Amino acid sequence: MAFAIMTLTEAAAARVNAIVANSGPDAKGIRVGIKKGGCAGMEYTIDLVTEPNAKDDLITRDGASVWVEPSAVLYLLGTQMDFETTTLRSGFTFSNPNQTSACGCGESVELKQADLAALAAQREMQGA
Repeated sequence: MAFAIMTLTEAAAARVNAIVANSGPDAKGIRVGIKKGGCAGMEYTIDLVTEPNAKDDLITRDGASVWVEPSAVLYLLGTQMDFETTTLRSGFTFSNPNQTSACGCGESVELKQADLAALAAQREMQGA
């Protein structure tokens, strides 16, 4: 069984479905990636997908489609994507076990690549 790159909460899936519904007939879902930037070093990127990239990994839940850029996979392994609305903001949030720190404003993060050997050992322990 392969590692789950990322999971979506019910709220995240509902928001992706709403974005697609409001973005015209060509919208298929969203693409998640990472880029260098911000004071902590990296930022999550979210873009509308009208033409899926065959190299991207596809995550689905409740009819929502989220593609993950290949360059982001090792940084996003084990991440849960959520959508939250608070008094001051609404947006996607990421609970990422590979995050080592974040800037004070919450716009950027520091990420390390997932340790595949540790994940494999953990999976073996759970299966035993």
